Amino acid sequence: MSKLVSPHGGGGLKALLAPRSERAEQLRRAQGLTKVPMTSREVSDVLMMAMGAYTPLDGFMGKGNWRRVCLDMKLKSGVFWPIPITLSANKDLADSIHVEEEVALVDAESNEILAIMEVTEKYSPNKKTECEHVYRTTDPAHPGVQKVLQQGEINLAGRVTCLSEGDYPQQYPDLYIRPAQARAMFLENGWSSVAAFQTRNPMQRAHEHLVKIAIEVTDGVFIHQVLGKLKPGDIPAEVRTEAIQAMIDNYFVEGTVIQAGYPIEMRYAGPREALLHALIRQNYGCSHLIVGRDHAGVGNYYGPFDAHHIFDTLWQGALQTRPLKIDITFFCNKCFGMATGKTCPHDDSDRIHISGTQQRAMLADGAPVPPEFGRPEVIEILRKYYAEKENT
Repeated sequence: MSKLVSPHGGGGLKALLAPRSERAEQLRRAQGLTKVPMTSREVSDVLMMAMGAYTPLDGFMGKGNWRRVCLDMKLKSGVFWPIPITLSANKDLADSIHVEEEVALVDAESNEILAIMEVTEKYSPNKKTECEHVYRTTDPAHPGVQKVLQQGEINLAGRVTCLSEGDYPQQYPDLYIRPAQARAMFLENGWSSVAAFQTRNPMQRAHEHLVKIAIEVTDGVFIHQVLGKLKPGDIPAEVRTEAIQAMIDNYFVEGTVIQAGYPIEMRYAGPREALLHALIRQNYGCSHLIVGRDHAGVGNYYGPFDAHHIFDTLWQGALQTRPLKIDITFFCNKCFGMATGKTCPHDDSDRIHISGTQQRAMLADGAPVPPEFGRPEVIEILRKYYAEKENT
């Protein structure tokens, strides 16, 4: 019997991707349905449903679930869920669709049909309520808030049958690992306690230190990177993957980490998104999520450890996956090694901190990056990327 944490919601994994033998016929049928274009965020949510990462959801949320999730972080059934998963449409399109009608869900960028949804409800969400509770701000400069404000006026709810996983399985054949596959890999490695490390950046030494702390207290670490749409200026997934693998190959004991990726798009919802990341990792079979400073944050909208504190507000049984809360991590010249805010007594002047913006400038300019901050094998890969980018 598996010793891994069970999928969220009390049942088995609920992957909504139709069996391969049925997809061609379902796709042919979808061609004749009303087509609902999806934003990149909605596309990522469909792909997460397809692979079972959003277990136990069976589609996009109706008004009752939307409201309970916003206000109470739970579905109407009482199951914990921290961020609403919704599909919007403009009013004219929504008015043309009837409840109980099937519609085809289309990636607005590629025009590919990704799913069929049986519409069970149409409703007008209060965007202000959603932003205040989920993002803790209504500032349109916040990228997550901006996405909500740009949504159509009407939300469409219903059960989803996914017909495609887009280009991800072909584009990232070794990285695109579904929850059921990850669970099998963990068991094959003999792991029962697994910590997930969420990243959308190449790993520098502070990240390496976080992961090595987690390896000391679990059987292994799942380095799980974002493959969905990121912010302008972020490192492409292909480069990031190569850089992370260089760190794994040179600085980790073999068999202690697995690198993978998943198709989520960041919402930058800070504390609430940290909870969603933990829920997703429960579906993957991870017992812990590494939660560092300003997890899933952006700008100055959240305190540096708000994502730590929000786990303490959950009720018993809300989540099986637990946070591995780690303070800010850095190299200290006086300690002469990697440390955290909990272990280093020295002033900030003794600590080597380099922001992402500073690192990008160093790499673009060919300036040296301190070895206390980044491993040379990683820096070499990133420097090559920036040099090629500069010449294009």
